[in-house]
Amino acid sequence: MSYVEVPGAQVPIRMWTDPSTVEGVAMQQLRNVATLPWIKGLAVMPDVHYGKGATVGSVIAMAGAVCPAAVGVDIGCGMSAVKTSLTADDLPGDLSRLRSRIEQTIPVGRAMHDDPVDPGRLHAFPTAGWDDFWSRFGGVAEAVKFRRERAVKQMGSLGSGNHFIEFCLDDEGSVWLMLHSGSRNIGKELAEYHIGEARKLPHNQDLVDRDLAVFIADTPQMAAYRHDLFWAQEYAKYNRAIMMALFQDVVRKEFRKARPVFEPVISCHHNYVAEERYAHMDLLVTRKGAIRAGSGDYGIIPGSMGTGSYIVRGLGNEASFNSASHGAGRKMSRNAAKKRFSTRDLEEQTRGVECRKDSGVVDEIPGAYKPIEKVIDQQRDLVEVVARLKQVVCVKG
Repeated sequence: MSYVEVPGAQVPIRMWTDPSTVEGVAMQQLRNVATLPWIKGLAVMPDVHYGKGATVGSVIAMAGAVCPAAVGVDIGCGMSAVKTSLTADDLPGDLSRLRSRIEQTIPVGRAMHDDPVDPGRLHAFPTAGWDDFWSRFGGVAEAVKFRRERAVKQMGSLGSGNHFIEFCLDDEGSVWLMLHSGSRNIGKELAEYHIGEARKLPHNQDLVDRDLAVFIADTPQMAAYRHDLFWAQEYAKYNRAIMMALFQDVVRKEFRKARPVFEPVISCHHNYVAEERYAHMDLLVTRKGAIRAGSGDYGIIPGSMGTGSYIVRGLGNEASFNSASHGAGRKMSRNAAKKRFSTRDLEEQTRGVECRKDSGVVDEIPGAYKPIEKVIDQQRDLVEVVARLKQVVCVKG
């Protein structure tokens, strides 16, 4: 489908979904965003749903301003995937050992590494810039500087919620490795600190929603935020890269006889800010639950822990600010999912997948998410499908 345009106060709201299917609170958030004086465009992805301040699944372009809540509190959250030389024929009948080895190697939930991961000991890991990256931690907000030791040990760990590590097969039987994670607690704390700082500024006092508070270009507050924002985005990218290297190492050991080879890793943020130019204007584009889908850009759009995911290539549609959805998107809250579904439902909906099937992950049940096939179909003018993946192992936080 192409987009549907809904009138907004400052800009029209371009929606790659039927507006009547969007929950009322999310629709109101979109209208609120469209009132911001600095906004130059708003694109809404088919996985749109309610979030803090701004919806998840929205792309907001502003001139001379940026809204921290329009980035998401897990700064730099995103996906990585890599195709391997392994095929379905290489897999054992029981995948529980593989899942256990992944969980033993990569901390999940609130866990972290006992000792920091040394990237120099990872197979072919590019360490250029590593020392410079950590030196820039000295410039982050004072409120979080004491978290450095934890941030160092959390580097290369999964986290919780909807984060996952998956061992997948594509339609041709090739094995892919895929994972979803972000900047861990350090990114969340930086985001919450700066949202709080933005809310105090005089120009944000009359907004329809104070959670939409912005920083203005050429101010000390904007400079401080940009420093912390881009550092956290880089942390998230390193975090995924280290986990992928650890994941590949597990696979090398578990499939030693097959001698697996890995293609280049596909990686994409879906909670971030980028400086981009549209209609002869330099804009700050925030993608909260959206990936960049410029012409030829590879991206990853996952479903849920029991459904398929897609590797896609962007078509460069400027009406969406070269963007596409970041996943299926939730159709019900975590609390609603826990009330609606049982562990028996979870077992049924994840049949054939080696994964947790206990009450701790019922809120991540496939039934709590929108159908990924429909979400993909709604953005055929934004991306083309390169591969469809189906997980056979899923590690949740």
